[in-house]
Amino acid sequence: MTRQTQWVNDLQKLSICRALISVSDKSGIVDFSRRLAQLGVEIISTGNTFALLQEHNIAAIEVAEHTGFPEIMGGRVKTLHPKIHAGILARPGIDNATLASHDIAPVDMVVVNLYPFEQTVKDATCTVDDAVENVDIGGPAMIRAAAKNHASTAVLTDPAQYERIACQLESEGGLDSNSLFQLAVQAFERTAAYDAAIANHFGLFADGPTAKKQAYPQRLSMQWVKATDLRYGENPHQSAAFYVDQDQSAQTGSVANARMVQGKPLSYNNVVDADTALECVKQFVEPTCVIVKHANPCGVASAENCLDAYSLAYMTDPTSAFGGIVAFNRPLDEVVTKTILDRQFVEVIIAPAVTSASMELIKAKPNVRVLVCGDMPLTRNPFVDMRRINGGLLVQDADTTVPCMDDVTVVSERVPQENEMKDLLFAWKVGIFVKSNAIVFCKNSQTVGVGAGQMSRVYSARIAALKAADEGLEIGGSVMASDAFFPFRDSIDTAAAVGVTAVIQPGGSMRDEEVIRAANECGMAMVFAGTRHFRH
Repeated sequence: MTRQTQWVNDLQKLSICRALISVSDKSGIVDFSRRLAQLGVEIISTGNTFALLQEHNIAAIEVAEHTGFPEIMGGRVKTLHPKIHAGILARPGIDNATLASHDIAPVDMVVVNLYPFEQTVKDATCTVDDAVENVDIGGPAMIRAAAKNHASTAVLTDPAQYERIACQLESEGGLDSNSLFQLAVQAFERTAAYDAAIANHFGLFADGPTAKKQAYPQRLSMQWVKATDLRYGENPHQSAAFYVDQDQSAQTGSVANARMVQGKPLSYNNVVDADTALECVKQFVEPTCVIVKHANPCGVASAENCLDAYSLAYMTDPTSAFGGIVAFNRPLDEVVTKTILDRQFVEVIIAPAVTSASMELIKAKPNVRVLVCGDMPLTRNPFVDMRRINGGLLVQDADTTVPCMDDVTVVSERVPQENEMKDLLFAWKVGIFVKSNAIVFCKNSQTVGVGAGQMSRVYSARIAALKAADEGLEIGGSVMASDAFFPFRDSIDTAAAVGVTAVIQPGGSMRDEEVIRAANECGMAMVFAGTRHFRH
């Protein structure tokens, strides 16, 4: 049969007469192959896949029989043969004579997924030799060949595609050009991601396979999957899209994997602010609410329940809370929802879950976006943080620290009281998410003043005090957190003047002794956390 006669011409669909199946991940392949066989498709298959199909009584021809050449080198060479690649690449009406003269059968569908290189190298015990053995050669070659010839060859690279394609073949008798093109795009994306993973991994051994593994490869290749186009970027004249990291696609408790259950499309700023709010609220075990405005927490509180936590967080800075993002680490119930909607304009509400009664209330505010993020891990998953600059890319390990009591060292004459230490750790966790220079005042697990993004640390302290005063909040007996060390004692003097009784900071300044002396003079307790948390 020549490829020319395989087209269902009146429908302009490619019928599938012959499929080559060679998969490492065998999820769903038995059912898919059986459905192909029931449609009369001839199946050609390789070693282990062939054995699996035989085990399930699905008719198939082994590649070695099809090519007349055995698999050699322990399976390293099996599909790298002209009868395979010519069958995949042949063009209807152009290559028919060539196929006939060499007795080559056309292949209408290629079903291939690749050796599990990405999964293999994630194992801490993986050696360079292990990684090498999981570099697929024949698979990418077949995928690229089929994707290149997508007008005449369907290419499937993911078990998630099987059901849709099987149903289309069963109901329509073939695949239309749009389906074929979409499959080809996905195939090129898969081989690009595979090659990137290989290059990135071996790039860590640029000095040789036995040398010390480097932190970052010489050339960094990454692939992200578009989740959605955004309404606009930071400003309405900027276009934007939201991409997610495939490597963390199965993880819950992130904005990237949250489900939007109501509201108009997110903007660029909505995503940035929602991420800050969610990552901050994940730091806390108790029922906690975080309100974020312009990428800074403007109110954070923990309490016995989410209603009290929200009310205390809102109380910190009601002015800034207007149009903010509100995040919870507990499911959103009807009482909290009603309180929020009655009290303020909110852009986004994000929580692990939302009750049906809450959703009924929110429907009355159709523009309010609601994100359900699922279960929140108590630890923040490590990831690579990136920031684009003009002509370059900055890459670093993300700051996923979750501080605890064991991290701090008392450096003052006075030791913090138990309630002060609890508030110091609370303020420190909030400060990690405040733009530098960051100062956070806290009392009874509630922020009472936040100073963010100032060029001078003392001005951040003054702003935090000013905000507290404007809202009529009592600063006396509160504690202060600073994301970085104090270069001078002026911030300590400012805090003492408004009644702050304890301070947490990283330490490490040339003037640490002067700063500690200032705390002692003011009767303040001071602890060093030992870790700086700049957030630019």
